[in-house]
Amino acid sequence: MNSATVRNLLVRGMLAGLGAGVLALIAAYFLGEPSVDRAIGFEEAHAPGHEHEVEIVSRSLQSTAGLATGVLIYGIAFGGIAALAYCVALGRVGRFTPRATALLLSGCALLAVYVVPFLKYPANPPAVGNGDTISKRTILYFLMMVLSVLLAIAATILGKRLAPKLGTWYATVAAVAAFAVVIGLAFAFLPVINEVPADFPATVLWRFRLSALAMQVILWGGFGLLFGELAERMLNPKPAKAEESRAMAAAPN
Repeated sequence: MNSATVRNLLVRGMLAGLGAGVLALIAAYFLGEPSVDRAIGFEEAHAPGHEHEVEIVSRSLQSTAGLATGVLIYGIAFGGIAALAYCVALGRVGRFTPRATALLLSGCALLAVYVVPFLKYPANPPAVGNGDTISKRTILYFLMMVLSVLLAIAATILGKRLAPKLGTWYATVAAVAAFAVVIGLAFAFLPVINEVPADFPATVLWRFRLSALAMQVILWGGFGLLFGELAERMLNPKPAKAEESRAMAAAPN
């Protein structure tokens, strides 16, 4: 793949990431922000001495312009990175069309980058988590994410090497099983973190985590659909209809 093609795919990936970011922003605002507000209310109710502190950034600004800036910049950045990964994966993961490759890559990335780490260390709203352990929790989360991504790559390589001997179906099953076993061992041996206050509303925690997961599914799914369409049109353009137009013009009325 030449540099011009990579550059064009990179631009399309960033545009698709921006479009997916808009969809994720809508989901975050309507699904996530209500749970954040309830969690902040719980936090304030249990810290009456801090009720009248002056806010550096108002809550209304955080939930609108701040949220939009963060989500859209993230969407553009991850869209560019995913486009570069797409350039590497295209033609190497099977005989898929550009559109199908984009959807496959998005689904696998969602699983490896977010869902697997989320199952071990799920997202928490305000008032959940000890401030003294934030560094430890951050390191463990990123360790889980890096491990998941590396194991997903290793499983893909394993599947491709087993395919000539076992066939595509059994090679895929073996690779997925190996991934699941090693991830299960990581889940078992990595530390468990449970810092949810005893009286924190379970429904607020559940809805926040569900909205965080939904936001990522919408982000990655939207990117896969948008970028897949853009990549398909670029890499497999439809044949020009000049011959058809000329034939219609020459046909008698």
